[in-house]
Amino acid sequence: MTEQDRPNRKSSLNLLAFLALLIFLATSFRAGWTRSETDFPNYYTAAWLVSRGAPLRNYYDWTWFQRQMNYAGVECQLGGYIPQTPLTMVPMIGLASFPPQTAKRIWLTLNVGFLAATVYLLSRLTRFTVAQMSLLAFGGYGSLHVNFLLGQYYIFLLFVLTMAFYALERENEGAGGVLFGAAFALKLYGGPFFLYLIVKRRWKAAAFMAVAVLALALLAIAIFGWRDVEYFATQIFPRAVQGETLDPYHPGNGTLSTLLRRTLIIEPELNPHPLWNAPWLFFFLQPLATFALLIFPSLALRQSKASKRDFAWFFVAMLLASPNTASYTYVLLLLPVALMLDEARPADQAFLVAYYILLCVPIPDSWIWLFPKVWLLLALFVFGGRSHWPRIGIKSVVAAAVLITAIAALAAERRFLSYQEEPARRWERFAIEPGAIYTSRPVVLQSGVVSESIGHGRYVLRWLHDRRVKVFSFDGQAIHPIAQSSRGPVQFELVAHRASTLMSFDPATERLTTQSRASVDETEVPVPSPDGRWLAITSAAEPRQIWLRSSNGKREVRLTGGDCTSFAPAWELDSKAILFASDCGRGIGLPALYRAPLDRLIDK
Repeated sequence: MTEQDRPNRKSSLNLLAFLALLIFLATSFRAGWTRSETDFPNYYTAAWLVSRGAPLRNYYDWTWFQRQMNYAGVECQLGGYIPQTPLTMVPMIGLASFPPQTAKRIWLTLNVGFLAATVYLLSRLTRFTVAQMSLLAFGGYGSLHVNFLLGQYYIFLLFVLTMAFYALERENEGAGGVLFGAAFALKLYGGPFFLYLIVKRRWKAAAFMAVAVLALALLAIAIFGWRDVEYFATQIFPRAVQGETLDPYHPGNGTLSTLLRRTLIIEPELNPHPLWNAPWLFFFLQPLATFALLIFPSLALRQSKASKRDFAWFFVAMLLASPNTASYTYVLLLLPVALMLDEARPADQAFLVAYYILLCVPIPDSWIWLFPKVWLLLALFVFGGRSHWPRIGIKSVVAAAVLITAIAALAAERRFLSYQEEPARRWERFAIEPGAIYTSRPVVLQSGVVSESIGHGRYVLRWLHDRRVKVFSFDGQAIHPIAQSSRGPVQFELVAHRASTLMSFDPATERLTTQSRASVDETEVPVPSPDGRWLAITSAAEPRQIWLRSSNGKREVRLTGGDCTSFAPAWELDSKAILFASDCGRGIGLPALYRAPLDRLIDK
């Protein structure tokens, strides 16, 4: 290229970048600006609740959080806070004083700034111009579009992680460590970078990261109290890192963990036909894959001095090991791909750009069962590690393999013992409905069983009678059904228009009447059997389990077990069996129904 050609080429790139920006603003930014959709309402509602001093533990209750979303002004949208950290909502607390859509517009405007700052920092970190980095960023249009449409969090997270690496490159290890710690406290993605800092002997950065995490944990305790933060650490976090969020079998969550779960574990509603039902193998392979993806690259990086390429490869490994991803997550790849491009040959640059675009493109529903993004990300991981693998000595490989295998086997044994205690190993599923992600709170009537469920984009009532299921949808969210007698009617809480109304509903006649503007009592109280011989009790300790206690208090029998939650017991009218809800083997707090016959539990 001649000297005269360079200005022309620069002008062309600037023009293309400007046109890409205009297209982005006219499509993705405009769509998010005009449309109110999840996921922004989840973060907004959590921030709104902080300003009102609501207990953190309640944030992780799906129906409670759904009610609060409505009170906060978010209508006709399903939402939830699982698996967010206690501090995920903190950057949005200042927005909670605005109406939801106004707050989203402010957040989108800020995200344009975060994206622009990220592009600028990447141009400073690499040999590429701002225009070239902009074109790369807009090449990931599919992921960018979803981030702005939904008001997601990942542009901000990308900015924080880019700032962290920029600080490391400028030898400002204190700032880098603090920013990695902030990323971990906000979205957990920063956690594995502590291992990276240790491996690369960035001791000061690692120390500052540890201090930042500790300080932010103390901040969470100051806001919510020790018990609520402990609840997240012991009940939400362990299941979240195992991928048990939303539908853990759905290939739309394109992770290696979901692929293994879908292949090896049966779930009657969410995964009725796995390739092979081998739970112990899944419990072994999941931690094995996770540790292998993080440990083996760490062994190679010990000997490498190529900071950009090293960080980029570890970043890809971290995403591949993650138990939860979605289409908006892949915008994070802008950082590692830009760093890889900086040191790549022209042919390899074309490969990297193509992979980045493909990973950000939405996958048609007819293809997601193939988990294409898992394979694409795995290919990027292999490609990024080509120069690193020879650095791992055979002795290190063998030692690490033995250690990882031993840890995975121990983890598998523990999880399998818990799995054996889960309701599905002892009791039959009740009223199976393929694809049902949530069914809870059974109410037994003479006319059938009414339960709380999700369908038609909202909480609904399901009525099982004569081996048929009928779904009743209302103008709002129908939650917490109860009945004063087996003859009915069913009372439930209808949450709509920023208020809760107690409704009365007869499923046989479909008669609906208003009772009062009040909430149904959610307290879990002992439920006596119709014959008066037993009490069904939901334990207060976490994870909640169901126990049976004789009326005279002389016998007590545990009905459920496992590292998961079972609750909402309801007796059949002849006292011969109990119906209850349990989220074991499913997403956290997203249960199915079981039926436990007493003759198999109690020797009469």
